[in-house]
Amino acid sequence: MKILAFSDLHLDKEAAEAIVAAAEDADLVIGAGDFAQRRDGLADYMAKLEPFGKKAIYVAGNNESFDELVDATSALCLQGDVTMRGNIAIGGIGGATPPLPPIPWESWDLTEDAAANLLDRIAKADILISHSPPKGAADEHSRTGPIGSTAVRAAVERLQPHYLLCGHVHDSWGQTARIGRTTVMNLGPTPNWIEI
Repeated sequence: MKILAFSDLHLDKEAAEAIVAAAEDADLVIGAGDFAQRRDGLADYMAKLEPFGKKAIYVAGNNESFDELVDATSALCLQGDVTMRGNIAIGGIGGATPPLPPIPWESWDLTEDAAANLLDRIAKADILISHSPPKGAADEHSRTGPIGSTAVRAAVERLQPHYLLCGHVHDSWGQTARIGRTTVMNLGPTPNWIEI
């Protein structure tokens, strides 16, 4: 299966156009959150990504909530769920975990405990999608250091998916890391290709 994956489009028109063009060659499209910007512009922006709607799986970022994303797209959206595509199990969780420090708009965040409860529902995943990276892997912020999630890391250690696909930490876009057998990829807003 040829998979196109991305994160953190943040209403960028050129990035959406590049993703849509690249998606013609994909069997599956994965978006790891932050389609909107500060909880604004989601519905109009998601219309740009509808050409591949049903072959896409998304998680929400912290710039849109799960419910907002579900309302704005025909793609499948995951939040502590697993779906099968062929024989590939794909699980997902969105939101910023841990919660961001206070900012002047309402980020959609999850506590580590809330994220752990959702992730515990996932018994098997070949691919795990998380908006937030796992603690200590592709999560280095230039001012605050590693800001990844301990709950996501624990889920990766338990499930050992082939891939953990994430975004959120812009300073780590394009970085990869390993946790056991799992390749962690902080995607960013460009086409990223994996095969499984």
